[in-house]
Order: sequence, then C-alpha cells, then structure tokens
Amino acid sequence: MKVSELMEFDASKYLKDENDYRLYLSQAFEGGDPVEIQAALGDVAKARGMTALARESGIAREALYRALSNKGNAEFATIMKVIGAMGLHLTLAKPEAVPRAAAKAKTASKAAVAKKPRPVAKRGSSTTSKSRTRASGAAHA
Repeated sequence: MKVSELMEFDASKYLKDENDYRLYLSQAFEGGDPVEIQAALGDVAKARGMTALARESGIAREALYRALSNKGNAEFATIMKVIGAMGLHLTLAKPEAVPRAAAKAKTASKAAVAKKPRPVAKRGSSTTSKSRTRASGAAHA
C-alpha cells in the first residue's frame, strides 16, 4: 500500500457526544499548544456540525473552516465565540501539583548528576597541589 493511498486521520469522526467534546478539548488545552487547541476546536466543530456552529457563533461557515484549520490563525475573539457557541466557557486553575513519586525521582536524578566524582591524583606523582602552588607563587614573586 502506498502512503498516498492512506486516509488522513480525522478525529471528528470519533467524537460522539458532549462529553467526548469536553474531554478532547480539555486534553488540547492541557497541552498548551495554540495550534493543537485550534485544531481540536476545528475537530469538535466538524463533529457537532460546522453549519450549526456558524449560525450559533455568528461567524461565516467558510471563515470558521479557515480559522479552525491547522494552518489557520484565529483571533482570540473568534476562539471565544466558538467556545461560547459550543455551550462551554474557559476557567483558569493552578496546574496540578507534581505527584510526590515523580518529584522524588526528579530530585534524585538531579542529585546524582550534581555528585560527579572528583578526579583522583595519580600515584607516583612527585609533586602535590600545595607544592605546585608554592612553586608557582615563588616564580611570580
């Protein structure tokens, strides 16, 4: 099978109800990537029906397709209108705390990196670091 024969994945075909829409959008917002959020809004808009969403948001259907595509550059006002037309609203919250096990593992790995072994002086060396310092100090005096 050739790559050109493969169908492009369309998430909108798998979003069946309001709960699916909310979970899908929640994951996109959690990731924080604006392009991903915009594409997820486009997927949900297709799943719900772009024409109905255009009517409810007051934005032309063609403009919605462009704005919510992967290559679109929707204004924040457009995003807010789309979210409102979907019957949703944005809520801000502090990020969840890092679970303790993950935090301990991260701290342990940092400690291991910070504790690099010190180089050991070679045996049989006739000069020590103190004598080298004295010798270099005397040479400069």
